Amino acid sequence: MSTLYRRLADHYLEAIRGGTLKVGDRFPSVRQLMRTHEVSLSTALQVCRQLEDQGWLQARPRSGYFVQHARRAQLPPASEILGPAPADPADYVGIHAHVSDILARGQQHPIRVNLAVAVGTPSLYPSAALNRIMQRSLRLNPDVLTTMTRRYGHPSLRAVLARRALARGIAAAPEDVVITQGCSEAIHLALRAVTRPGDTVAVESPTFYGVLQVLETLGLRALEIPTSPATGLSIEALGFALEQAASAAPGGSTSSIAAVLCMPTLHNPLGCVMPDEHKERLVRLCEQHDIALIEDDIYSDMGNDDVPWKPAKAWDRSGQVIHCNSLNKILAPGLRLGWMLAGRWQARIEMLKYAQTRYPEELTQIVAAEFLGGSGFDRHVRQLQRTLREQREQVAEGVATHFPPGTRLSMPDGGLLLWVQLPEAVSSDRVFDLALQQGIKLAPGSMFSNSSRFDHCIRLSCGGTDRTATAQALHDLGAIVARLASASPASVPDRHPDNRPASRPAHGLPAA
Repeated sequence: MSTLYRRLADHYLEAIRGGTLKVGDRFPSVRQLMRTHEVSLSTALQVCRQLEDQGWLQARPRSGYFVQHARRAQLPPASEILGPAPADPADYVGIHAHVSDILARGQQHPIRVNLAVAVGTPSLYPSAALNRIMQRSLRLNPDVLTTMTRRYGHPSLRAVLARRALARGIAAAPEDVVITQGCSEAIHLALRAVTRPGDTVAVESPTFYGVLQVLETLGLRALEIPTSPATGLSIEALGFALEQAASAAPGGSTSSIAAVLCMPTLHNPLGCVMPDEHKERLVRLCEQHDIALIEDDIYSDMGNDDVPWKPAKAWDRSGQVIHCNSLNKILAPGLRLGWMLAGRWQARIEMLKYAQTRYPEELTQIVAAEFLGGSGFDRHVRQLQRTLREQREQVAEGVATHFPPGTRLSMPDGGLLLWVQLPEAVSSDRVFDLALQQGIKLAPGSMFSNSSRFDHCIRLSCGGTDRTATAQALHDLGAIVARLASASPASVPDRHPDNRPASRPAHGLPAA
């Protein structure tokens, strides 16, 4: 079905670009699309949503869809940025100090618009419903705060998470679910279970900076694999890296890469979704080389489609995939509830979890279980998806309107993040510092890689609900980027011969 609706959307896009459908024209109704092309209601709706997400259609209440001029549709898509594979162990360290420095600089100015945080504002979440459930739970369980909790999570939450995993193609029993302190602890446990200090872990490039921090903290090395803003991690590049590692390993029989850690669905920071056939190939490749695939799946419920995306874990038949997830982004950031399915490493992760944080507290688990088990959660998710789609469109339109030529942007099919490539002469760290002086916070691309390949990129959050403030911030950001782009190349920070920014320490030590 996805191939059909995209093909129909492209058909109408050609009509818009060719002038057959002009700005202001009424677009064919859903019923007309169904009759003309003999397609289902779902397919017809997806055609309209695809063109709306790309900025070519505007939905008007009780009037249907109308053709509009989409500035964001004129931006070229973000490109895959390639670079040499790191060879020196020094390339694997230093990110923790660099990220810490950026976070510290972000605390030195009052912030009026935060475009850096990868979470929605409180108004996007069902606070009133959760508060009511918590109050009722305390009345029904007056001793919950003074009673010893269960080792791996509350049975009701584990059961509802297992049922929801089943709807996405994962066969898991409630006792397979391990409750964690957010997804970060799940990833930390997964890495500890399958690696030893000094091991190499294959990650996407770019990747979430928190992953690089965890790897460095555990004494692991990150092998960055090229990642497409359209289709995610390059399976071909990963396969080549695994073959090279296997040939260099003693005996040539096993890979010296201990694990693959990736986010196949609504990747942070790129926003891309790996096609199903790529997910299956990824799982089979990890099975072939007998290494763990650690899947971070925290944004998967934030998509545009009514049918949820399948995680890589859905193709796992041997326990090779460790599935890590969380309710922080989709339900309630303040709950800090994560969960994982550990596959063949279940017993080891349960032991590590007990040694690391013992028993998780249960009040929030009871609240989450009740809300997830009712119809209110699905209504909340649908509303959140609609709101985030509108906010992504606003941010993308602001970038297209105010940022200078040379800017590139790929519109994701969901989530709350946009990855923006600036003109190559523009330093994202410089944009970050100048924006802070105007009370605007963003995430510079230098945070998302151990190399300097993404120093001209920024990640923008679409989780804010103040449209006026966001619009003004994007106007101001565009002016900053345009000013830097028009400056001479000499204004770009000097670089070391190994292509790392001069401001980034090579060994995690403060710069001199």
